[in-house]
Amino acid sequence: MDYSSAVFYFFSFILLFSAIKVITARNPIFSALFLVLSFFSAAGLWLLLQAEFLAIALVLVYVGAVMVLFLFVIMMIDINVEVMKKGFWNYFPAIAFVSIVMLTEIILVLNQPFFKAPALFEAPKKSNTDAIGEVLYSDYVLPFEVAAIILLVAIIAAISLTLRGKKMHKGIDPALQIGVQKSDRIKMIEMKSEKVKIKKRTKRK
Repeated sequence: MDYSSAVFYFFSFILLFSAIKVITARNPIFSALFLVLSFFSAAGLWLLLQAEFLAIALVLVYVGAVMVLFLFVIMMIDINVEVMKKGFWNYFPAIAFVSIVMLTEIILVLNQPFFKAPALFEAPKKSNTDAIGEVLYSDYVLPFEVAAIILLVAIIAAISLTLRGKKMHKGIDPALQIGVQKSDRIKMIEMKSEKVKIKKRTKRK
């Protein structure tokens, strides 16, 4: 067994183990952390396949952004784990059936001659990142720009929706804070002192 095969089996074992722990862990935070480990293992496998662009995109997009959002939502909401797991075994037969069907489809697809290695394999002259960039900004430049505009409109719409309605926070203007004077914050009030008469009680003999 060469070095590449050993690394492949190592990452594959970690990926399978973490994927199983994602659906079997009782704590949802642990499930999310095991999903992060699965993403890292998949990125390692893509690096072995010389798909460094997909590996970096997986780490930056899913681990760096999506999983942080998942963990934030999980920690902010109160999840009752016991209630969620009450109906798990009722749906287990359907889950097992779908899993077997998907596994069978994957095996049938991978056994096709298209996925077999050719007799003569030539190493690519440039990385897949250069190839993706060349194709993306030449043949597919119009769909790429349209997708960028759609994402920009979605960002602007999300910001505008958050600014609608009644504002529950007080805005702070730094210019007003710097220009504030002592007389604007402190007001001296003069009041006359009042004398309180205290009646003394005499003890009766």
